[in-house]
Amino acid sequence: MKEMAMEYDPEAVQVPVSPVGQYFNSSVLQIYIIGVLEFEVPLDHSQAIPLLTQLFLPINPRFSSIVVEDKRGDKQWKKVEVKLKDHINIPIFPEFKTQESYDNYFGDYLSRIALEQLPQSRPLWEIHIINYPTTNATSSLIFKLHHALGDGYSLMGALLSCLQRADDPSLPLTFPSLKKSSSKSSNKSFLDRFSWVMSSAYNTIEDLGWSILKSSVMEDDETPIRCGNNEGYETRPFRISTMEFSIDHIKLIKSRLGVTINDVITGIIFYGIRLYMEDINYKSRASNSTALVLLNTRNAQGYESVNEMLNAKAKGPWGNRIAFLHVPIPKLKERCPLEFIWEAHNIIKRKKQSLAVPLTGMLLEMESKFRGYEAVAKHIQGTLTKSSAVITNLIGPTQQMSLANHPVKGLYFTLAGGPESLVISIMSYMGVLRVTLKTQRYFIDEHKLKCCIKNAFEIMLKAAMEIPQQSKTSN
Repeated sequence: MKEMAMEYDPEAVQVPVSPVGQYFNSSVLQIYIIGVLEFEVPLDHSQAIPLLTQLFLPINPRFSSIVVEDKRGDKQWKKVEVKLKDHINIPIFPEFKTQESYDNYFGDYLSRIALEQLPQSRPLWEIHIINYPTTNATSSLIFKLHHALGDGYSLMGALLSCLQRADDPSLPLTFPSLKKSSSKSSNKSFLDRFSWVMSSAYNTIEDLGWSILKSSVMEDDETPIRCGNNEGYETRPFRISTMEFSIDHIKLIKSRLGVTINDVITGIIFYGIRLYMEDINYKSRASNSTALVLLNTRNAQGYESVNEMLNAKAKGPWGNRIAFLHVPIPKLKERCPLEFIWEAHNIIKRKKQSLAVPLTGMLLEMESKFRGYEAVAKHIQGTLTKSSAVITNLIGPTQQMSLANHPVKGLYFTLAGGPESLVISIMSYMGVLRVTLKTQRYFIDEHKLKCCIKNAFEIMLKAAMEIPQQSKTSN
């Protein structure tokens, strides 16, 4: 097919790269988002260039721009001509006799491309069309997107705008509601409000101080999930694997305990991690370990159209509107496993009464003004190195999607390019919660870790079912 190129204006106004985008695209850090769409049928790769031209590139100028530096050293987006054939990869796999062999080769391929850096001389994205079967799909489409392009919210909104509902393309995709229950603060007494303000101030001071210490001088213990050595992490091999949980089962636990879905999945993951650590090294069950949770700082109740996302000032412009939150992983003691969920609930509830996240962002911006983006990137790299794991999540649609009449069976994502040994990504789609593990190869046993997390889920589900149904539950 004849190559199609996008028109560009060399005199077009250049747009500054966001601060977080500059941190993630530096000599110290190169962070990528790897997304995988799984399809029920083989992909027609002849449609790739027309679809990218008509649907993907028009979403945002960044998809047809490169990063350049101005005279002051600040990075800008510069629009260029896009040669789409340079961004499309269609690999040839060997002929295998077993499904397991295809799964292993696909896993190796996914890990390999996640390690490779995208050239800065062209727009910072690429796709890989895999027309070979895996256990979960007939074919797969891999998106590799530089984090400088935007955060998960922006990029997921961009991706979803290219897809349609499989049952009826004329209807919009819908998502689980993120709206909070109506506030009853107007009925609170003066003493209740004063207590809340004082509690918020105390939590902010404590959380901010702890975050600063965790990012500078304090580091987690070396454990079976944290090697403590980040030398050569850019080329350190890792594995990407996934597991699925029924959202209905998660909701059963939620309703019994009177907590939130986030509390449940966080508690399950923390308990599973501790079971794995105990199995590898018994002493690590009580080690000091911290998860670095990536938060979306937009005031958003769910996904909208890309145009609404860009124009809604309350939700912030397209870009990287994220922040880091240090969350201690509860220690494994002789106690009820459900306490991991209750402890996660209390920690998250307490963190909500804190302004540490926005204040930390302000401190990073101040540091960038005085010391530059490279210094902040090194600071973030140190923060990642000192923590034990990174956890991030996104919400997907409740209906099945399709891409040009190719039904999407599943989707998942992960992060690449950082020094951490363990990344846990969570994605919901069609009533299923997909948990993705990116684990350092030859250091973390991903099969054992998956078994421990699944075991944690089964233990918690059984324990929760023995608790009487709550009359009122949290949203």
